[in-house]
Amino acid sequence: MKRVKAACICQTLHFMLKEDFPHDYALKMVQDEVTKYKASLERNRTKYKIISEETQPDGSVIVKIIKQYNTGPVGDYLD
Repeated sequence: MKRVKAACICQTLHFMLKEDFPHDYALKMVQDEVTKYKASLERNRTKYKIISEETQPDGSVIVKIIKQYNTGPVGDYLD
């Protein structure tokens, strides 16, 4: 029999600007979306570690994150 001792997901998320809106408004929407994403992780008590968060020249944001897989144990992945 096998059991998962530790599991995490490594993701690269690209929060892109919406083209249908003026640039300034689209920038604010991207920042709001990133903030809401982080708040949802906290609200759901998901364990995570942001490896990098980079704002691109066009204003979009790329976030590299390691986060808990479902509710499984994370072991030493987030140390």
